[in-house]
Amino acid sequence: QDELPDIVFECTSAKAHEANAPRYAEAGILAVDLTPAAVGPYLCPPVNLDFNLDAMNVNMITCGGQATTPMVKAVSSVVPVPYAEIVASISSKSAGPGTRANIDEFTKTTTAALAVVGGAPRGQAILRLNPVALQDRILASIHAMVAEVQDYVPGYHLRADPQFDHARDTWKGMARVFVPIEVKGRGDYLPDYAGNLDIITAAAARVGDIMVAHRLGVASTWKSSAQLGDVPDPLVGVGADAQKAGV
Repeated sequence: QDELPDIVFECTSAKAHEANAPRYAEAGILAVDLTPAAVGPYLCPPVNLDFNLDAMNVNMITCGGQATTPMVKAVSSVVPVPYAEIVASISSKSAGPGTRANIDEFTKTTTAALAVVGGAPRGQAILRLNPVALQDRILASIHAMVAEVQDYVPGYHLRADPQFDHARDTWKGMARVFVPIEVKGRGDYLPDYAGNLDIITAAAARVGDIMVAHRLGVASTWKSSAQLGDVPDPLVGVGADAQKAGV
């Protein structure tokens, strides 16, 4: 084209930028590389922007590198960090063809940046794609079950949103879901910290009422927490939104 741009933001792929970089340089165009090609120096704004202002081609490492390199640098600026390992988990829906085609380059470039920018002599970067649809279904199921337990134990709630860890060899190929739960007592007869006693007592009362009613062939007189006027403890984080949505 007749009028050349002053700056180009390359968001294609590592191989595409490797091919395009010499042309940008020849034309005097500043290239900001968002691929893991690493033709120019690694750049993380809060760490080393000032050192690369005159460069004609700078590499933005990777999305995982931009998130984790500042933290490695924060630690290494206080104490020696002989080895840094980062695990970048991204939504599979946000991983387009470019990301999937550059997984090897992602690992290599991010690992190198942990040393060059982060200050750790040795590093390792691991990329994992999260199956968001499956996680969403698991989260919805967890929040629905919390609401069901709250029918008879209003102090039952999540302390934080469930956390997902992907399958690891050390876990024999299995994945893990961490679900932090707290049970707060009603504080009517026992203190509110005795949630462990409340939940088993409330569960037993519910079971006893329903089983006796079944044997007698009559309707159960059991009432939910809401029917008794008890307001369940709010769920934390996503749970709060789920509760408002009726999950």
